Amino acid sequence: MTEAPSPALPRFAGEGVGCATLLRSLLTLLAAAAGGALFWWLHIPLPWMLGAMAATAALAWNDHARVPPPARPAALVLLGLGLGQTFTPPVIAAVTLALPWLILAAVLSIAAGVAMAKPLARLADTDAKTGYFAAVPGGVIVMAVLAQRAGASVPAVTLAQTIRVMTVVVLVPPLITWLAPHGNAGAFLAERPDVVLSGLALLLAAGLAVALVLRKFDVANPWMLGPCAMVILLSGLGWLPSGVPLWMIDAAQVGMGASLGLRMNRRFVLSSRRLALSSLVSTVLLSVLLALIAVGLAALSGLPPAAAILGMAPGGMPEMTITAKALEVGVPLVLGFHLVRQVACNLLVGPAWTLARRLGVF
Repeated sequence: MTEAPSPALPRFAGEGVGCATLLRSLLTLLAAAAGGALFWWLHIPLPWMLGAMAATAALAWNDHARVPPPARPAALVLLGLGLGQTFTPPVIAAVTLALPWLILAAVLSIAAGVAMAKPLARLADTDAKTGYFAAVPGGVIVMAVLAQRAGASVPAVTLAQTIRVMTVVVLVPPLITWLAPHGNAGAFLAERPDVVLSGLALLLAAGLAVALVLRKFDVANPWMLGPCAMVILLSGLGWLPSGVPLWMIDAAQVGMGASLGLRMNRRFVLSSRRLALSSLVSTVLLSVLLALIAVGLAALSGLPPAAAILGMAPGGMPEMTITAKALEVGVPLVLGFHLVRQVACNLLVGPAWTLARRLGVF
């Protein structure tokens, strides 16, 4: 097998600031918001993220898009605050009781990804190591870091994982809408707290401060996890000063969608067409396989089926929790699924590759 050519990474803005750059950023964000509004008007699931992603991707294809570097961190901070408020004491207790199932789901998700590694490597005509780290659903950043440590092709893994996340974002919301009712989250659904402007301002400032501190310690995804952990703690203690308004969550969706769409640079995608197409095909197969496993796991455990499908979906943690928030299918449980899988990937993916090589599996 020959290694797939390393795709050129998309040029993210920030390489010089001027009037033209600022204007391009403003126009891109306006286009992203307009795309979200259009998808909302058309009643498309997850409209603000999908619409923003589509509009930005259309601009990015010919290098006409620019998303300001702070857009994604700001969106993740808002998302973390919004997700954390869903963790009331009863919900925290329910997620804790479900922990054994979350661990089992993480192991099964990784195993399903490993099973897809050989077919992906053959379809993409890449080496086994790159196929392995491209196939396991552990998040774009996490898998790129693990691939670098193992000596796999980081650009190829980044391309495959990016296409996987974007495919899942498009594929899973309609699947959830079809397979499971909205709001059927049982003990994992909490009432939205009231919004108090002074308390909201305090939350925003504190969430940003916590994220900046965690960033100094190289914590994975500090922008989302820091504010989220802070609000979970405050909510669990009954000290939450305010809820997060829905329009802020929608704004976070637009920021996330624009950041995803920006990656669809023509050079980034077409520099390795075979790998891109192979990633698309393998993602669809993996999504269907994990959805079936999730339905079975939900039947055995009594967990809400829609939350289990989102929790086991091979998408990124921010994207899948936004989907859960939009569809009201048990945000804390979905976040728990993805947190456990992220930890499991960090602990298991590298050693599993070493063991598989020694056993001659790859």
